[in-house]
Amino acid sequence: MSGSALPRRTVGLPVLRNTLLLAAALTCLSGMIQLAVAVATTTLVLVTGVRGILGLGPAVFLASGAAAALPAGRAMDRFGRMRVVSSGFVIGILASVVTALGCLWASSGLVVLGFMLVGAAQGSILLARAAAADMYPPERRARGISFVLFGAVFGAALGPLVWRPLFAGKHLTTHNLVLPWLVAAAIMAVGLAISLSVRPDPRRIGEALGYGRDVAETGGAAPLRDILRRPGAPVALLAAVTSFALMVSVMNLSGAMVVGMGHSQADTFWVISAHIVGMYGLVPVVGDLIDRAGRRFALVGGLLVMGLSTLLLAWVASVAAMSVALFLLGLGWIFSYVAATSELVDLAALSERGKLIGLSDQLSSFTGAGLALVGGAAYNAIGIGSVAYGAAAIAAVPALLIAVRRWAHAAGAPEPAGP
Repeated sequence: MSGSALPRRTVGLPVLRNTLLLAAALTCLSGMIQLAVAVATTTLVLVTGVRGILGLGPAVFLASGAAAALPAGRAMDRFGRMRVVSSGFVIGILASVVTALGCLWASSGLVVLGFMLVGAAQGSILLARAAAADMYPPERRARGISFVLFGAVFGAALGPLVWRPLFAGKHLTTHNLVLPWLVAAAIMAVGLAISLSVRPDPRRIGEALGYGRDVAETGGAAPLRDILRRPGAPVALLAAVTSFALMVSVMNLSGAMVVGMGHSQADTFWVISAHIVGMYGLVPVVGDLIDRAGRRFALVGGLLVMGLSTLLLAWVASVAAMSVALFLLGLGWIFSYVAATSELVDLAALSERGKLIGLSDQLSSFTGAGLALVGGAAYNAIGIGSVAYGAAAIAAVPALLIAVRRWAHAAGAPEPAGP
């Protein structure tokens, strides 16, 4: 790969262009995921008539995303970043069409298959942040990742502008879900076109600028078990898994919570849009704040804000108040997650980053799937308080652990060497 590295003088423009294109691609992913989050909890209930499986829909696509993440990360290291991201959009198109057919024919098998493909698409496309990390030096890496994640905030606009009008005034039935999922397929097709325009591959830019030595020349990339022994790796992985799993599980149950409070399905898009704005709306400054204030501060502070936001869910009932709570959940997540991702990227060479981020996403999504299942069952049996207090405790424990333990910071460490 080093022989095909780009001349340094040609890299300035592609960095900016690729960053903007990656951000636009995540806008498309955000649009599809917003639909999935809003309706996944109720779609399978509608198809099967079994209310006890409330958390199964989101658990399916979270688990399949987990299963896809590590193989996709390894593929990124072997074949390049954008081939994997583009493949994720192809899967997303197929996922949306299959789910639409499952709703049209009231087929639980097709709906489950569609949700599995939704998860696989998300698990592949979210690895675009590893591509973003390749193009920026360590001292600006959180900022670079944040710029790409910022694209997802524009996907929040699809809630009130696209999804909400499609559901407004309609009683939620499987047939009323067909058109939204076909629209999601079109959005995924736009994302595919954008991803194919990202050239050259971000890894080549990182190689040309020396932002991470490729250890292939010294005997190959280190195995994951060795990477995870590096100072700072367990803490960064714990923070990444906790923040992502907690966020996606609560987010995916929020649609059912809104409806359970007596509001309409269309109202869920206001709550989810507020959550996405919290997740991504401030990322242009979040990355800079993390680089300035330090990643430990961001990890602890972000997790504590997430815990506070989930506590609010036990005390509110209006759409506006729930929107504030979900906004804070997203805001806490972006601080802890970008800080954790930046730490993980700093721990790995270019040829190791894909599989390390893939492992992080795999553990995060499997944990999130488990929390969604448990949370859905607890919500059905006990009520929203069980979800709120349980989620707050899950956020607080690792925050306190990271706060009191000795901090091993990866950014100042030498570039990892091969075995």
